Amino acid sequence: MWIQQKADERASLSDLQGRAVGLKFECNKCHAEVFTDLIGVPAPDAPTPGQPETAAENYEIEEIQCHNCGMRHELMVDSTFDGVLFNVSEVAPDQVSYQVAQPEQDLR
Repeated sequence: MWIQQKADERASLSDLQGRAVGLKFECNKCHAEVFTDLIGVPAPDAPTPGQPETAAENYEIEEIQCHNCGMRHELMVDSTFDGVLFNVSEVAPDQVSYQVAQPEQDLR
């Protein structure tokens, strides 16, 4: 199930930390729907002494090329103790959807 990201709200860290997600968004150049491979959601770094816990963050950065026009989009997973935000270069945050990968089922 695809979840539409909200522009002013981070996704729950407890739901996503240590999981893999796929992103989808509309290419701002050709308007094709773009789907990413699975991307890991990193745990936020522990805060350093004197730093508030909410300031601790960790990033996962990747790049994807639009299959239709070739435009390159930079993807950044911004993980903090306040939650997770998926940033795609030149795409509004509320135009990005994510889907959490299901754990592999044991087929034995």
